[in-house]
Amino acid sequence: VQLVESGGGLVQAGGSLRLSCAASGLAFDDYAIGWFRQAPGKEREGVSYMSTSEGSLYYADSVKGRFTISTDNAKNTVYLQMSSLKPEDTAVYYCAAALTYYGLGADPREWGYWGQGTQVTVSS
Repeated sequence: VQLVESGGGLVQAGGSLRLSCAASGLAFDDYAIGWFRQAPGKEREGVSYMSTSEGSLYYADSVKGRFTISTDNAKNTVYLQMSSLKPEDTAVYYCAAALTYYGLGADPREWGYWGQGTQVTVSS
C-alpha cells in the first residue's frame, strides 16, 4: 500500500484548499481511507474518514460543515476539500488507510498505512 498526498500550501484565513491522496495497492471497497492532521506540539488527530463497505463517514467536530471528503474510484484517489480555513487548521495533514472493520475509529493507532504528509498553513 502506498499513499501519496499533494495539495498543501499557505492560504489566508477564510480561504480554501483541496488535498489529494493517490492510493495504490488497495481497493476502496476493502479499506477505510481518511485524513489525519498533526499540529506542532499536539497529538495526531482524525479529521475525516470513510469506509465504503461499512457505510461509515466521519468528520471531527472541528471541521464539520467546512471540510468534505470524497473519492474518485477510477483514479484511486481520495480528496479533502477544505473551506473556511482557520489558523487552527494549520498542521501537517496525512492520508491514511486501514483494512476496514466494524468499529474502526479515528484513533491513529488503528490505522496501518500512512502517507508522508503535506503541510497546510493558514495565516490570520
